Amino acid sequence: MAVTLYLEGIFYGEKRTTISTLFERIDYIQFYNHDRFQKKLNQCAPVEYRHTLAG
Repeated sequence: MAVTLYLEGIFYGEKRTTISTLFERIDYIQFYNHDRFQKKLNQCAPVEYRHTLAG
């Protein structure tokens, strides 16, 4: 159920999509959360920054 809701959020408002579009968006989400360094987060990616705060 959660995966379905998540995928609906990725494709909100679109009638049809392709598998390649899905993979492109998943790759972008991966980049956005794990590889995109932020100056305001001490030059860490968002997930990395959360890990430093938690542990």
